[in-house]
Amino acid sequence: MMLPGPVPPAESAGGESIVGADPHAVAIGDELWVYPTGGGDRLSAWTTRDLRHWRFRGVILRRDAIGWIDDDGAPRHYLWAPALIAANGRYYLFYSVGPQNPTPSRIGVAVADRPQGPFADSGRPLLTGGEGFEAIDPMAFRDPASGRFYLYAGGSAGSRLRIYRLADDLLSIANEVATEQPPHFTEGAFMHERGGVYYLSYSHGAWNSAGYSVHYATGASPVGLWRYRGVLLQSDADHQGPGHHSFVRDPASGDWLIVYHRWPTRDKSTPLQGERRIAVERVGYAPGGAILPIAMTD
Repeated sequence: MMLPGPVPPAESAGGESIVGADPHAVAIGDELWVYPTGGGDRLSAWTTRDLRHWRFRGVILRRDAIGWIDDDGAPRHYLWAPALIAANGRYYLFYSVGPQNPTPSRIGVAVADRPQGPFADSGRPLLTGGEGFEAIDPMAFRDPASGRFYLYAGGSAGSRLRIYRLADDLLSIANEVATEQPPHFTEGAFMHERGGVYYLSYSHGAWNSAGYSVHYATGASPVGLWRYRGVLLQSDADHQGPGHHSFVRDPASGDWLIVYHRWPTRDKSTPLQGERRIAVERVGYAPGGAILPIAMTD
């Protein structure tokens, strides 16, 4: 989850990590593309070929280009938690519009011919929250077994995960799919598949606290049933509140990576102070499919 930051990210990170949060990472060609939350009024894209040097690829969607954003009459709106998927020869960008109060949060979708956009909004919300459900943190996934597209969503107001099957055009919802609530779920769901095992990972806790962490469960399908497998990332002495992540294959090595945000501070006081930064770690798997322990590095 992301509340608005003071400024959008800088246009070059060089060898430094990106200032931002909620990174969705996608391998496109020989580059790793990362779509983070920025300053709340725009979404941007970054690329890297070596996981160290980052290139700013521009603003891909602005808040004032979303025609329906003010239809709810709320006094303010912010964008966060983008997610990208390629399908039908195009690129689909899902994103959150909040905050949840005084009106329910919403999820939108925009489309482009290139991963750097510009993205054109579909013209209406894809999903609206309410009745104990916070419609934020979208994640779109194509099941390699069935070819079906699924949308995962849900956030801290109610801490409820919901899964939907998307229509083939990815601009509308075909139906909701019943699923059990995984243990310790708060927000930021992500789905990836490896060797026929489906990995549902997600964030737990308050986004601005040292207790924010990443957990995961596995299943035989993209909608469960879920077997809880434990914690993947949690605060250590130097980095606090790791969370809202994505899994991706490194285009250069083929290794699995987890891309996430964290607060680079030793101070565990709540609320955490400073700016969140994007981090990347390599991921290993045990022979039985469990994800091996992940240590945060610099």
